[in-house]
Amino acid sequence: MAETLKEKTAKGLFWGALNSGATQVISLLLGIFLARLLSPDDYGIVGVLAIFIAIAGNLQSSGFTQGLINMKQPGRRDFNAVFWFNIIASFTIYLVLFFSAPLIAEFFHQPALVSLSRFIFLGFVISSFGIAPSAYMYKNLMNRENALIAIIASLTSGLCGILLAYLGYGYWSLAWQQIIYVTVTTIARYYCTRFCPQWHFDFSPIKEMFGFSVKILLTNIINTVSTNVLTFIFGRLYPIAQVGNFYQALKWDNMASSTVSGAVAQVAQPVMVDIRDDNEREVRVFRKIARATALFSFPVMFGLALVADEFIHVTIGSKWAECVPLLQVLCLSGAFMPFYTLYQNMTISKGRSDLYFWCTTLLILLQLGLVAVFHQAGIFWIVVGYTIITILWLAVWQAVAHRLIALRWTDIMKDIFPFCLVAAAVMVITYMCTYYIHTYVWLLLSRVLIATVLYYLLMKLLRVRILREFEEFFLQKLKKDNKP
Repeated sequence: MAETLKEKTAKGLFWGALNSGATQVISLLLGIFLARLLSPDDYGIVGVLAIFIAIAGNLQSSGFTQGLINMKQPGRRDFNAVFWFNIIASFTIYLVLFFSAPLIAEFFHQPALVSLSRFIFLGFVISSFGIAPSAYMYKNLMNRENALIAIIASLTSGLCGILLAYLGYGYWSLAWQQIIYVTVTTIARYYCTRFCPQWHFDFSPIKEMFGFSVKILLTNIINTVSTNVLTFIFGRLYPIAQVGNFYQALKWDNMASSTVSGAVAQVAQPVMVDIRDDNEREVRVFRKIARATALFSFPVMFGLALVADEFIHVTIGSKWAECVPLLQVLCLSGAFMPFYTLYQNMTISKGRSDLYFWCTTLLILLQLGLVAVFHQAGIFWIVVGYTIITILWLAVWQAVAHRLIALRWTDIMKDIFPFCLVAAAVMVITYMCTYYIHTYVWLLLSRVLIATVLYYLLMKLLRVRILREFEEFFLQKLKKDNKP
């Protein structure tokens, strides 16, 4: 029997959440060991390369992954064309970056970046072989398989990274961790999809998708710059240890927020594409995913901001204390990042990659203006300004949603504001209840326990429907799995 849209969405969110949650927990545990073994300088020297890796990855896929997902029924010919295009593009880009390595090292005043960057950049060459299978998996909502792949790849690469760090390889352990992760992920995608490219070079599907995909490409590049611009600029302006502290804070913030946004990303566009001709249904599904996002995003991110100090001291040690205030501020904007994912995927599903492009471009221009004005004030105040702009910019995305699917401001505020208010109130109450505790370990444990229980009880007391639906789905799945 074919799944209904409700069942498909619920199943996708469940496995998407499991994927994001499980991989983030694994990354959390492994990251703790790595941060204890490595220094801020090690993280800083790898962090400044993040923008090059991400942009190269954008150029490599060229937006055709989203192009495939956005098609109603892409065929083997379409996937094959994207496969070969990505292979050619990735090798070309690697050659350019290989010979650019000395310039990158000179820009950041770090000679070690020559050999390190040439090695790390191999990662997107390897991953290019898995882009077409990945698009197939997302298009067909193979979130269970994606979850298992992510877990296996995270464990394998993380353990190898820890071993190398323990043996004294420093920042090279982080580099090897990235390469091993993309290698395991790529191999596993072939195993799950049985994808077999044909020795047939027909790039006509690329031409058909080009108009849509090139806008996605440009937007992804701008989005990547937006995400990594601070690390890039900090690497030029400030000592590498300060960059390492910021990169560490950004890593934990991204790890927490992507737990939610990762689940949304695996469901939003494929589901929205299926119903894009039914406006009333689009609004209904969008609002439901927004409520599910708010249910988890606000308590997770506000909670991390609450426990940031004791979390950092207990897990990765006092040598990282300088990243605490940066992490607390980033968590405030991180609470809203999953909504960016939802709005962006809705815009792409409507075929309006031009709006996606302009919204993201204007945001990065604002962020660059912020850095230009406040760079002398230091990293902390730049991060504060970045957070404010990120939160306020959601109003622009809401205006886009209103234009495309007639989503009203009042409706979306009713959907997400109560969760934000309750989560904030829970954190304030938890802080007041635990203020007298001065031992880091007990403070961390008590705050996590009190905040979790209190938030859940309030959601139950308020009879939140989306929570009840998640509980019912989970119970039904348990019963189904336990049947002989």
